[in-house]
Amino acid sequence: MAQQLNLARAAQLVGLPRSTLQRMISAGELASFDGFISVDELRRAFPLTALEDSGAFEKVARIRAESFGRRVRERLLPSQEVLAQRLFEQGRELADLRRYLSAYHALVVAHERRLRELAGSRADGTLRELADEMQLGLRRVLGTEPAEALDAMANMLNVISAQVTVRPSGHQFLLEGNDSILQAGLKAGLRLGYGCGTGTCGLCKARVVGGEVRPIQHADYALSETEKQQGYVLLCANTAVSDIVVETLEARGPADIPDQTVMTTVRAVTRLSADVSLLHLQTPRSNRLRFLAGQSVTLGMATANGDIAQTLPLASCPCDERNLHLHVRRDTLPFAEAVFSGQLRPGATVSVRGPVGDFVLDAEGTRPLLLLACETGFGPIKSLIEHAMASEQVESFALHWLASERDGHYLANQCRAWSAAFDQFSYVPLIDTDIGIGASRMVESIRADGGALERSDVFVAGPVDFVEGVSRGLIDAGAPRERMRGLVV
Repeated sequence: MAQQLNLARAAQLVGLPRSTLQRMISAGELASFDGFISVDELRRAFPLTALEDSGAFEKVARIRAESFGRRVRERLLPSQEVLAQRLFEQGRELADLRRYLSAYHALVVAHERRLRELAGSRADGTLRELADEMQLGLRRVLGTEPAEALDAMANMLNVISAQVTVRPSGHQFLLEGNDSILQAGLKAGLRLGYGCGTGTCGLCKARVVGGEVRPIQHADYALSETEKQQGYVLLCANTAVSDIVVETLEARGPADIPDQTVMTTVRAVTRLSADVSLLHLQTPRSNRLRFLAGQSVTLGMATANGDIAQTLPLASCPCDERNLHLHVRRDTLPFAEAVFSGQLRPGATVSVRGPVGDFVLDAEGTRPLLLLACETGFGPIKSLIEHAMASEQVESFALHWLASERDGHYLANQCRAWSAAFDQFSYVPLIDTDIGIGASRMVESIRADGGALERSDVFVAGPVDFVEGVSRGLIDAGAPRERMRGLVV
């Protein structure tokens, strides 16, 4: 009997986003039963040779890792202790299966013998044929069929990864390598509660109601004996040994994210173009910033002439650990001047206050995303894209980026890489020295494309004239006003 896999496991096996498999199921291209897909059905829809030729196993993982800008590549395998426990659990399941198989084998043999006895007493050829068919079928089941590569791969994935199901939301994600439950959840785009990420604050406390977990780091936060007996653990300090079910609340929107002030360290200031720099900040290990993709923060620093501050949107994903990226455009504001003059150097301290803003994705949204950026409005759009890719819920992406200078598409290679790695990602760059005319051209391009504008969630970020002009044009073209978000950058 073919293995039955849930959607998360099936997507992991074939190296494609869950949204792709969901779309195939809706279109009748992939059969499922009660949310499960058989390995045989995956083999039919995705022949192994086609998967190997297309590089599907590597391309999505590679592009996601590169997109999020992680500085350290985690090992795929978990620790030896966790691996040993998972192998032990699989061995126990195999022993149970062998007992069931032995019982069924004895039952079939007994029925086959009884059929032959009845066939002999009645001279009934039909009963004898049925007994022969049962014997032949039993031989097939007991090992004459060759093992399939996809079945072996499915079994191996159960060893090197564990599935986490979150209640009451029902969200699921896979935990790989030596990640904590919290790390894996954030990488998968979930809006879990957290603070320090090091076992100090207790904000990631959750109740494990099924499966087995194991501590992977020391935690200073002390759970009470009652909490321990009820199954509470710190998600940041534990990993999953087996598939687990946890109970914890997730943020629904900006109102669920508290206001915070975090003192960060400048890790790097990198020039992306003549007029745009990437400011890379890092939070302390004991005090990470919790935010939603697309939100903004107020940066502050002390200078000889007094304190200076500027509010900017974050260009990084919440899944990117302690790293905060911001795209700073050259202008006359004191903070931007400090960035471009070299006054702000690696090692300097920058205060981060926030987050603010509702330029965020729908928590349960699966609709197509229409993302329109002008100049450094690409920063918050990038944050949204990375988060949506991590959650694997969005049906498709359409990115249009307007720049007034030839070097204005300062991360064009990143956009082309997204487009190459994801079949449902389109990238349309546009250059026009007149932002107003460029905005009109962008709207006309979207109209002419004939995409599902009325079904899309629309995000527009850039200078005020661009945001207002594009928003009016798209509403006139049929975009739902209630599903539009605008951010002036």
